[in-house]
Amino acid sequence: MSTGILLNGIEVQAGSSTSLGLYMGRLPSGAKISVKTYVYAGEQEGPTALLLAGLHGDEINGVEILRRAMDKGLFDNILRGNIIVIPILNIYGFINFSREVPDGKDVNRSFPGTMTGSLASRVARILTKRVLPLVDFGVDFHTGGDNRFNYPQIRYSRKDVEAQVLAEAFATPYLLEKGLISKSLRKVAKDMDVPMLVFEGGEALRLDGFVIESALKGIERLLANKGLIESNLPTAPSLVFRKSSWIRATDAGIFIWSKKSGTKISKGEVLGSILDPSGQVRVAVTASRDGYILGHNNTPVVHQGDALFHVGYDVKSIEQ
Repeated sequence: MSTGILLNGIEVQAGSSTSLGLYMGRLPSGAKISVKTYVYAGEQEGPTALLLAGLHGDEINGVEILRRAMDKGLFDNILRGNIIVIPILNIYGFINFSREVPDGKDVNRSFPGTMTGSLASRVARILTKRVLPLVDFGVDFHTGGDNRFNYPQIRYSRKDVEAQVLAEAFATPYLLEKGLISKSLRKVAKDMDVPMLVFEGGEALRLDGFVIESALKGIERLLANKGLIESNLPTAPSLVFRKSSWIRATDAGIFIWSKKSGTKISKGEVLGSILDPSGQVRVAVTASRDGYILGHNNTPVVHQGDALFHVGYDVKSIEQ
């Protein structure tokens, strides 16, 4: 039998669930800011999973993924272990439609944080000290930023066998080996021996039904694989990319893509065009190698050097 879980001074008994607030601070108006956290405790001992979204406040698609997961009762019949769900970590950014907190800093570049530091650092510290020590594995839900759309993909650390197994269980269409970024949640989790997957899908400030459904199925597959819930959901094939690179704008102007995320491409293939606003010049954007488009830029006006297409290559197929 499980003894439940103790989070933020609140004990959640085995076989029950509750919601609690992680106090983050105050607004200049004096209003208190707390991060709503949902905890589901199974009857039997097992691993504790963290499902987190809204680390960047403008990445609404991740917030909606976890809202729908709870709304459909995905965690209500947990068999063993515990599930911690935080739909919106960066409350400050969320209410301001912003990636950052009001001091302009990125929470995902502020880990492990400190309580005497910036606002972003304080938010990072609370998650690092109060939540991560309880966690055995987790998924951090993100979208593309700066008008970039990402095809549903899981990113995990290179040479991290446990994270790779989790990624294959989640089974998004694309799996991408990615190095750790300094001061990111995935980096500090790795330092604490907690494998943390990053789900990328959709675009900031937008909802996308296909991406949301892909993530919901991935959550269900992953939790069932770890024995936390039961599921009859069939497995799904994935493509694993060991490398990726960006195709960038060679000119400035109006950008119109003709190939989008999720498309297989060949070297030399035309992916889009950059046009002079006067209509006199058209520059073709071509593929520099064979691969698959992991993400594309929806910005209608681009500058030289802007990232247009994120291409994955060095690929292998996993048939589940």
